[in-house]
Amino acid sequence: MITVGITGIIGSGKTTVSAALKKNGFAVIDLDGLAKKAITLKEVQEAIRRRLGNEYVKDGRVVVERLRDKVFTDKAGLEELEKIVHPKVLEAMQRGMDSAQKAGRGVVVVDGPLIYEVGLHKSLDKIVVVSAQMDTIRERLKARGVSRDDMDRRISHQIPLEEKEKMADFVIYNNGTKEELESETEDLIRRIKEWEVSVDAP
Repeated sequence: MITVGITGIIGSGKTTVSAALKKNGFAVIDLDGLAKKAITLKEVQEAIRRRLGNEYVKDGRVVVERLRDKVFTDKAGLEELEKIVHPKVLEAMQRGMDSAQKAGRGVVVVDGPLIYEVGLHKSLDKIVVVSAQMDTIRERLKARGVSRDDMDRRISHQIPLEEKEKMADFVIYNNGTKEELESETEDLIRRIKEWEVSVDAP
C-alpha cells in the first residue's frame, strides 16, 4: 500500500481534487475532518480549557470562531492547540490507514492543508500539491465571503505554494476552468496508479 498526501493552501482547490479521487474509488483520509472530530472529545476540550482558557469551551463544545481568532493572532496559542489536537489527528489517521490496509486497498490518500508545516510529508510516500495563482485564490476566497484580513492571517500560517511545489512529487495547477481541473485530476489518477504499480513490482 502507498500513501499519497494531497496539500495546498486555502482556496487552491485541494478539497475539490480529493473529492474527485474519492469519487474514483480511492480511500481518502480528511485531516481537517479528523481535527473537527478531535475537538468534540472531552479530553481535548478539557486540555483546551486548561491551556488556553475557559472562554474557548462553552456548553460542552469548543467555541471555534473565538479559538480561530486566537490562534491566527497568537503563535504561542497556535502551538499549544497543535500540541493538543495533532496527536489525536495522527492517531485517527493511522487507524484509517490500518483499516484501508486490512481492506486490501492499494492506495490511501491523505488530504491536509498543513502536511509540510507539521512534517507529515516525511512519513508519506508521495506528495501532491494543488496550486494556483494568488490573485485567483484571493478571488475565490472573496467569493466565499472570506475577508481580506482573514485571508492574510490564514495564508501567513502556511508555507508559500512556490516552496510546496518544489518539494512535491506531482503538482496540479488549478488556474482555469472546472473542466481543466478535471483533466489535471485524471492525469494525477494515472500517476497514482503508476506509483502503486511501481511499489508492488518485484
